[in-house]
Amino acid sequence: MMRDLPFVSVIVPCFNEVDFIGACLDSIIGGIYPTDRMEVLVVDGMSRDGTRAILEDYARRHPFIHILDNPRRITAAALNVGIARARGEVIAWMSAHNRYARDYLKQAVEHLEAYGADNVGGVLVTVPREETLIGRAIACALSHPFGVGNSYTKIHVKEPRWFDAVFGGCYRREVFERVGLFNERLVRGQDMEFHIRLRKAGGRILLAPAVVSYYYARADLASFFRQNWSNGIWAVLPFLYSSVIPVSWRHLVPLGFVGGLLASAALAAVMPPGRWLLGGLGGLYLVANLAASAHVALRERNLRYLAAMPLVFGALHIAYGLGSLWGVARAARISTSRPRARRPRGPGPNGRPLTDRDPATNAPQAGRPL
Repeated sequence: MMRDLPFVSVIVPCFNEVDFIGACLDSIIGGIYPTDRMEVLVVDGMSRDGTRAILEDYARRHPFIHILDNPRRITAAALNVGIARARGEVIAWMSAHNRYARDYLKQAVEHLEAYGADNVGGVLVTVPREETLIGRAIACALSHPFGVGNSYTKIHVKEPRWFDAVFGGCYRREVFERVGLFNERLVRGQDMEFHIRLRKAGGRILLAPAVVSYYYARADLASFFRQNWSNGIWAVLPFLYSSVIPVSWRHLVPLGFVGGLLASAALAAVMPPGRWLLGGLGGLYLVANLAASAHVALRERNLRYLAAMPLVFGALHIAYGLGSLWGVARAARISTSRPRARRPRGPGPNGRPLTDRDPATNAPQAGRPL
């Protein structure tokens, strides 16, 4: 019976998503989960690109859609605002940048109950924003083991399995009472850090392949490089703001690779044997890259991928690794200057103070005047 379904609070963090928010909300509204058994809380980071007008139109037409403000403009804060307002027995985090299969919520809730999980997440089907060769190549890289390692959310699984983290997720409400809220000191990586705390508290996270969403990947190398640079930074900075190891080992592999290349290049400049180390490390990566690129070209039946994929894989790994190295430098600087650079503004999650500046850029954090 539909009336027996739990009431679900859907939280959608949002900031400047004018190109995607409509498709996201349409996919939620058009799903088979009954709208009288849900509320949709869109937590907007004070968007400036026309997103707010779209949200207001949806809220006028659909009484179960509500707009909340997130002046801090970071995802962790948006989630915490939504959780504080949520009425549901189940809380689902859904991204404004995705669209969702019609049975996404129904499958997530059913798996939550059937498996006794604390959080259920699904698989991401990565699609290009633009149907260009580079756009399709980027989508392929983000769903290939050479590109993203053992991130089964992106490379998919055939059967439900317990995992360390999932994309977004569908949580039992009591999880947040037991584990706490999302860490607002993290501009990114708040989901991984939260899932680690959840598992340390005995919680279980299920990855269910029947729970499907579609992610729009970037379609040009410049923005793809910038995104992975930022992702690399936030593979390192969470170590400053968490009491647990906040990332998986796979997030640190590009740091080791790029660091190894730079170290062997420096060694080669002063010691001839260093050239063998540099050549060996670079050669192994080149062979692996070309092999993965050939696999994609054969799978897609398009030899043009032999030219595109090495560039895309290289942009992914090198940008991420360089970002992580910059993150190490930023972390060292923050650690040494912390008594002067940080002014506590009240407790954040787990009683730790929030900071005034974005650690990745050293710029004032949005919504928190200095």
